[in-house]
Formats: sequence, C-alpha cells, structure tokens
Amino acid sequence: MTRRRHSPRTAAPRRRVRGRRPGHRGRRAQGGGAAGVLVTAGLAAVLFPQARQWLRFHGSDIAAIAVVVLATGALLLLVQTGRRGASAWATRRRRPEGWDIRFLDSLHHTEFEEAVRDLMRRDGARDAVRVGGAGDNGADVKGTDPVGRRWVIQCKHRRDGAAGAAVGSPDLHVLNGTGRPVHGGDVVVLVTNGRFTAPAVKFARSQRLHLVDRDLLNKWASGSSPLWELLPHLPSPRRGRPSSWGTRRLPF
Repeated sequence: MTRRRHSPRTAAPRRRVRGRRPGHRGRRAQGGGAAGVLVTAGLAAVLFPQARQWLRFHGSDIAAIAVVVLATGALLLLVQTGRRGASAWATRRRRPEGWDIRFLDSLHHTEFEEAVRDLMRRDGARDAVRVGGAGDNGADVKGTDPVGRRWVIQCKHRRDGAAGAAVGSPDLHVLNGTGRPVHGGDVVVLVTNGRFTAPAVKFARSQRLHLVDRDLLNKWASGSSPLWELLPHLPSPRRGRPSSWGTRRLPF
C-alpha cells in the first residue's frame, strides 16, 4: 500500500497589527523624541534665566530703540506724503490757464494765495510774490504790472465757495489802512472765491478799493485776460522802470 505524499502547506503570512508592539524604528523615534525634549528642557532651563536677566538690564534700551525706529518711519512717511502733495501742486501751478473756480475752491488758503500770485505772474507781473502769513499787515500778494503800477492783494478763501461766509467791510478796513500807506500800493485789491456783503461793496467804492468776487475770479483764472484789463477805474501807469519790490524775478 502506497502512501500519498502530501505537498507541504504554505503558511499564510501573518498580519501585523499596527500599534500593538512598536518595532525597532518606533523605539528609536521615541527614544530620539524623548532625548530632544530633555535637551530642549535643559537649554530652556539654562537660557531663559539669562534672557530674563539680559532683558532686565537692556529692556529700556530696546524700548528706546523701538520708539526711535517707529518715529523715523512715521517721519519718512510724512515727508514722502508732503513731497507728493508739493509736486502735485507744483504741476498744477505750471498750467494756470487751465484753472477754473472749482479748482480754486479745492485749494488750501495758502495754496489759494500762491495761485493768485501765479496768475499775476502769468499776466506779466514777473516780480509777484506771496507775503501772506503772520505780520503781513493785510497783504497776501504783491506785484508790479507791466506798466509799473504796484498791486497789493489780500486773499480770502472760502472752503464752501459762494455758500461760505461773505467777506465783510471789517476785512476791507484793514486792507484800506495798510494797502497804500504801508505797502505803497497803487492798486489795492481783495480777491475771494466767495462773495461780498453789500456794505463791503459800498465801502470799497468809497475808498477806491477793487473787489474780485467769485464770478470775476473765475473769468480771470480760466481766461486769457489779465486782471488789469478786467477791473475798471485803475490809476494811470507809472513812469519809469517798474519796481521789483525787493524780490527776485522768477520765471513762471
């Protein structure tokens, strides 16, 4: 009787259950992690007291440096903003023939004075200068027209234009008291982008003062006629060479 030879059974591969028993690599990683934690804890224990001690002695210096850095940054930002604003105004100044009343309404009061000065220069008063500010004695712009007449101009800018407060006679009283005796003006003018009160108009006529209201200013700024062609009853031209008012002659 012959025995059958049985082929050996192939053993099925065992499935490894994860997480049951960590292998060699897992033990190494855990060991490395534990060692890293211990090293970090040791360094922290050594360094943190020194860091606290260093900050205790140098904290005020760091705060001062931070304040200086922040202040410097803010100053640079303001300077850059001012330069952008100044360059924009300088660009607009070069084209006074394109100005209108809405543009003049948008100006700051000092820019409004500069605009009046530049309009005078555009028309031929090459020595026109802005003198407005503290102690100006009622004059904001002075200049000499091509026939030698000296102009003294006071500017009253209204942020709301015609809707703003009307210019009254008290402002004209100051200008009348200084325009001719103090500044030596031949033509004394008050320019506004707003309007005048009725008493102011009456006083100006009685004292030979010239008024430029919103409508006349718009005509002057947006047109090509100089102011001395738009105002009536101007004094006769001066004889001789026009005075420079002691200022530099600047090309427009």
